[in-house]
Amino acid sequence: MWSKLPHIVLKYRLALMILLLLFTVFMGYMARDVKMAFNFNTAVPETDENYKYFQDFKKNFGEDGNILVLGVKDSSLYELDNFLKYEALNKKLRSVEGITNVISLATLQNITKNQDNRSFELTPLIKQSPTSQAELDSIMAAALNLKFYSGQLMNVKNGATLILITMDREVLNSKLRNDVVGEIKGIGKAFSADTGIELHYSGMPFVRTIMQEMTAKELKLFIVLSIAITALILFLFFRSWTAVVFPLIVIGVVVTWVMGTLGILQYSINVLTGLIPSIIIVIGIPNSIYLLNKYHQDFAKHGNKMKALSLMIRKIGLVTFITNFTTAIGFLVLVTTDITLLKEFGLVAGINILATFVVSMVLIPGIFSYLPAPKPAQLKHLEFKVLGRMLTLLDLLVHRHRYRVFAITFVVVGVSLYGVSKLYSVAYMVDDIPEESKLKQDLYFFEENFNGVMPLEIIVDFGKPRSSLNARNLRKVERLEIGLDSIDFVSQPISIVSFAKAIRQAYYNGDSNRYSLPSPSDRNAILNYLSNQKDEDGLLNSFVDTTGQVLRVSLKTWDLGSVKMDSLITQVVEPRINEVFGEDEDVHTSVTGSTLLFVKGNKFLIENLQMSLLLAFAIIAVIMAILFANFRMIIISMVPNLIPLILTAGIMGFFGIPLKPSTALIFSIAFGISVDDSIHFLAKYRQELFANKFFVPIAISNSIKETGSSMLYTSIVLFFGFVIFVFSDFGGTVALGLLTSLTLLFAMVTNLTVLPALLMVFDSGKRDVNAHPLIEHYEFYIEDEDEEIDTQNLLIKSNDPFVGSTDKDNKDS
Repeated sequence: MWSKLPHIVLKYRLALMILLLLFTVFMGYMARDVKMAFNFNTAVPETDENYKYFQDFKKNFGEDGNILVLGVKDSSLYELDNFLKYEALNKKLRSVEGITNVISLATLQNITKNQDNRSFELTPLIKQSPTSQAELDSIMAAALNLKFYSGQLMNVKNGATLILITMDREVLNSKLRNDVVGEIKGIGKAFSADTGIELHYSGMPFVRTIMQEMTAKELKLFIVLSIAITALILFLFFRSWTAVVFPLIVIGVVVTWVMGTLGILQYSINVLTGLIPSIIIVIGIPNSIYLLNKYHQDFAKHGNKMKALSLMIRKIGLVTFITNFTTAIGFLVLVTTDITLLKEFGLVAGINILATFVVSMVLIPGIFSYLPAPKPAQLKHLEFKVLGRMLTLLDLLVHRHRYRVFAITFVVVGVSLYGVSKLYSVAYMVDDIPEESKLKQDLYFFEENFNGVMPLEIIVDFGKPRSSLNARNLRKVERLEIGLDSIDFVSQPISIVSFAKAIRQAYYNGDSNRYSLPSPSDRNAILNYLSNQKDEDGLLNSFVDTTGQVLRVSLKTWDLGSVKMDSLITQVVEPRINEVFGEDEDVHTSVTGSTLLFVKGNKFLIENLQMSLLLAFAIIAVIMAILFANFRMIIISMVPNLIPLILTAGIMGFFGIPLKPSTALIFSIAFGISVDDSIHFLAKYRQELFANKFFVPIAISNSIKETGSSMLYTSIVLFFGFVIFVFSDFGGTVALGLLTSLTLLFAMVTNLTVLPALLMVFDSGKRDVNAHPLIEHYEFYIEDEDEEIDTQNLLIKSNDPFVGSTDKDNKDS
């Protein structure tokens, strides 16, 4: 197959390129509707019990993460002029399309007793805007008397207060959310400019919007940076604009295919899929480097352009496919996980890395067949003296000091393993955001003044309809709330118990001393009032489901990180729940909410990524076995690529870089890429063994000198290509870029030192001349076979003077 590939690619190159162009236009068309992700992407699989609880919760009570919070801590707010402007602010916020409710000091609803109808009703605390400071002070005193809101809307100790903005569910998970949040920020900014009062913003809709906007901005930034850095490096290597422009065209085609793939699969752009175009640019360029380097090497030998292109395809074709395949494996293994976020990322990246091979093998030979033959100036990179000296030093190091290489490697790995022992796993809800950012600082404001904004829900199912309103059960829930209220980093709970207490306070005309559960003496009278109640505002349904069987206890927590949050839930919250309901067999309880799903999702991510890495090891080991059909070579090829992973994990341990989804991705990605160097080196090594009578030292020297330059070039491209991610505003993306770059740099070093040193010591060089493993079809061609390639077979009807030219013609040109 591979021997026929040059003839197919070159003979039908025009038709293939037209076909490729048409397909690219189609993919561009499919990419037109690709959108940013606006929905909450949980890493917990849909089959998980906690995920099902959360879906049931949303059916009964709606979203737990649809509240955007504005906070104020400024005594001047309570001055008449500023408070009137605060009232106006709330009215403007309420008028924003997509906002269903606004609750604040300026819009407080008081539960009052209507003796005529013998029912309770909600009435505005501020029926008319105050006209004097004394009137405002009186209203504020009345607000403080409403215990239902204490700790929820007001911090009575320091005067901090909140505006709770409820967003429509349809808006929450659509592009409209960004518009709504933008309008809210604009209204808030105008208020702050007018009053000098700073507003703090948080809540899940706000956090998700800011992070989505950052993802969209970085998608464009990284594409521009990756193109710029690869173009610069290509020019420095090849000193030719043709060697820059046309590889970038290849990458441009594949990036279009990436977006088209997202469109076909109906995937959105999220924090992971947004990285794929930049990753494709970085990973795809090495294909062009290996192809062009081989093309120039062969052309420099005999001066025949078409023969050089043919040999390039024939000798590099299979190995390029294999290296692309092993790189794709590092991504495609993510499809085996139960996590939608990883599946989408792995599938799109893996497919398009394989597509990079197809595009490269069609466009690079096709385009360069129509271009003039390389000029001497364009071949100077083959005689780059600094590179030559570097490769000579590496050759001497391997031959004369290989045991020192082993000793140094052993020591470095040992130290790294100690660093690995310090490695830990943690992630935060508002993760990877710079510490100095307003988003992070505002989050701290809400944690310090209101014990956070991250939602946590407790569901209590009493097993029988209307049993949640049973006095005995309400007292149990009250016991639970008292136990929860004493926990650090958790807000004061709110539930049907809080509502029942507020009802009793209202029954006694607002007496704050009566804020408690109805007693046996007044329970019947209060229930009589409630029986005439119409829940038009849905207040009761916010706490109890329609059957009256299931109730919720709502909390807010700090963004403690996955480890502390897990401990808080499993070691503090759940034991408090069991203390109250543990003996009731008919009562079922569960902790749920976005925060819990995040904590559990982080565990799933780490576990799935670890399994994916092991699967990648296994698959690539099988590929090596098929390629070399030699167990010793499998081990030798894997060792230099495992060492960089250990070194990177050690660095993470020493520098306190936690293992989280963004950093755990590094290992499977880097391993899939780094194996490419081993395949290139070992393929050339096998060829040199046969060409040099199985004499290992010469085979190694020739392999270092010929493949070393391409390995150095591609490693430099990969290093700087991934380094661009340090310009991200997401800490995880910065770590992903920096650590992947370091891992690939380590892999280059080990593949040019440890790998040949291992071959020198453990490979005798003897091969069965009658055995033909797959790798033999890569580059094992003797010179006589090269000469037999009939370039006349490549003649097609064309006006191109270079097509089918002879050696002499090319030299004359």
